[in-house]
Amino acid sequence: MLYPDEGEAALAVFKQLRVCDMPGKPTFGEVCREWIFDFVRVLFGSYDSEEGRRRITEALMLISKKNTKSTLAAGIMLTALIRNWRASGEFLILAPTVEVANNSFFPARDMVRVDEELSDLFHVQDHIRQITNRNDQAMMKVVAADSATVSGKKGIFVLVDELHEFGKIANAENMLREATGGLASRPEGCTIYLTTQSDSPPAGVFRQKLQYARGVRDGTIHDPAFLPVLYEYPEQMLKDKAYLQIENAYITNPNLGASVDLQFLTRELKKAQENGEESLRGTLSKHWNVEIGLALRSDRWAGADYWERFADKSLTLDTLLERCDVVDVGIDGGGLDDLLGFAVIGRDKVTGKWLHWGKAWAHPSVLERRKAEAPRFHDFARDGDLVLVDDIGDDVMDVVDVIKRIHEAGVLDKIGVDPYGIGAILDALMEADIPEDMVVGISQGWKMAGAIKTAERRLAEGNLLHGGSPMMAWCIGNARVEPKGNAVSITKQASGFAKIDPLMALLNAVSLMALNPASAKSFWDS
Repeated sequence: MLYPDEGEAALAVFKQLRVCDMPGKPTFGEVCREWIFDFVRVLFGSYDSEEGRRRITEALMLISKKNTKSTLAAGIMLTALIRNWRASGEFLILAPTVEVANNSFFPARDMVRVDEELSDLFHVQDHIRQITNRNDQAMMKVVAADSATVSGKKGIFVLVDELHEFGKIANAENMLREATGGLASRPEGCTIYLTTQSDSPPAGVFRQKLQYARGVRDGTIHDPAFLPVLYEYPEQMLKDKAYLQIENAYITNPNLGASVDLQFLTRELKKAQENGEESLRGTLSKHWNVEIGLALRSDRWAGADYWERFADKSLTLDTLLERCDVVDVGIDGGGLDDLLGFAVIGRDKVTGKWLHWGKAWAHPSVLERRKAEAPRFHDFARDGDLVLVDDIGDDVMDVVDVIKRIHEAGVLDKIGVDPYGIGAILDALMEADIPEDMVVGISQGWKMAGAIKTAERRLAEGNLLHGGSPMMAWCIGNARVEPKGNAVSITKQASGFAKIDPLMALLNAVSLMALNPASAKSFWDS
């Protein structure tokens, strides 16, 4: 704590506020645990009253469900409003939905109404979810996410509740930028993000903020103005699945035994394990803060259960070409409403394992057609796994450039493509002097059953490794399987609006590699 007097003064106010949904309406000071007091003390104790400047200007708390997050939000913002000195100052709680907004407003409203002194000081307006100081007109307002609602705000404190939900909103980054823009002229201000883990792979502004907070926590990012408070499991415990041991539940549930009941968590975990992988992941994300890499569903592709297990972050196109004696390429998609999926599968010349590297291209029009997925596409672009091209045709030229590189490395066997709609790619390959007989049409639909089964068996055996791309994990999670007689099929129709083109490209490449092509390099070359 930088300024102890400020921290203790704010904490004294916070401790007097009452929690009205508990029997007897006790104060925070009577029922809260020390971790809450520490957060409040440090947050408010970063304020330099002589300069009128707060040294911590951003804070992110990632905490499991039912650990008093919304009530804490109400208490912090009401404390900030009480401690405020700026006339007509604005304090904003931004929530993704009206229901979440009410979760923060109602406790704050009740804290005012149950206290005679606060009732005299503040005017509560339920219909607009606003609490106003009668003396200086400073006010706290709780609003649901809307660009028009937050435009022009000059918030001193801005608290963003359930940040993970903003990751699913296409314009969330601009919305938050607008909501927090007032801090440029309010150096005493602060932005606070409160959230649980997402029940789908983190995306958009949530993913950005979470990765940044982890970087600050781990020391890879130097930003003393950012306070990360992340209740999540260490990497080794995640690898060991130690979160499945109920005695470790306290790590992400600091309020265990108070607002969180151990018997409830024990029963929920057992139920989720009985109900299958989909239910288990949802439960773990909310009550254990375990990040989901694949959004698995009951009709998922069987290979998805093994995908994350066999990721090798060191695997790039360069390392794949160095390690493999033969390579097959798969291509799929490429329409204005599609991703152009590209997959490379090589056979390791030492172990015989298959190594996968994938990439995708998209025209910016897909961001308009699929606005709900736009934040995720921008994430993939930042990762380098997705290229947003400016002009139609640029994607095809990029694909051909990669194929030329593989061909010149002397390891290219065949190029597998969907027979329909390959004209532009075929023409570009011919112009690049790629032999026409290297391009093979791969039958789609139920005829892909062999490639589907081969890929999932290879994954289960640990004989298909990949680079751990978040984009590929997303596509794998999108895949839906349909029975077709004695076969199975993964189709774009079955997967709905979700994108699976890079996965279909992978299956095209698997179809070719399953034929066990001869090594493109001789023993003496290696």
